[in-house]
Amino acid sequence: MSISIPGSVVVFDYGEVISRSPSAADKDALLAISGCEPESFWRSYWAHRDGLDQGTTTIVAYWATIAAELGVVWPASTVHALWVADFRSWWSVEPGTLDLIEELHVGGTRLAILSNAGFDFSSPFRRSPMAAFFERVFVSAEMDYVKPDPAIYREVAAELGISMDHMVFIDNKSINTDAAAALGATVHHFTSVEGLDAFLRSLVV
Repeated sequence: MSISIPGSVVVFDYGEVISRSPSAADKDALLAISGCEPESFWRSYWAHRDGLDQGTTTIVAYWATIAAELGVVWPASTVHALWVADFRSWWSVEPGTLDLIEELHVGGTRLAILSNAGFDFSSPFRRSPMAAFFERVFVSAEMDYVKPDPAIYREVAAELGISMDHMVFIDNKSINTDAAAALGATVHHFTSVEGLDAFLRSLVV
């Protein structure tokens, strides 16, 4: 099977679109390594995530900030274990999404990734098996902006050699799809594989 959307580039977010959300087991593993209480741990975990995505905070500095807020001291081995558990939690791929991406690729549709993610994700994005489907991978830490800053969508469009009205953008966060739509992109707020399938097929001419 194939899905052909000529004249457009379909730009996918990665986290919780191509990937699945971290599982309960993933989260429990991270908490067990931290030795911290869940509510305060997750509050700090998310409060400082933007620095990683913007490329302004190193992995070591990120975990050091969390440790300071939680009043704990983690040795280097624990910090590395936290990073491994956290990184691994984002690599469970949603098979339905990836199969649709393959159908788009078979149909000759141009594809790209635009992810708010740290430097450590850039090589796996580009070296994993799914990379064969994408002509470009855009990682926010390597760029000057993060979603939903309008400038990041303009930068991606310019790099792809298209105008915004030729971008089809898919993201699990409506704040990000709304920002792209305001610039003229065709967008889909991802909530399910079934919804994505119907959206993509509606674009076939």
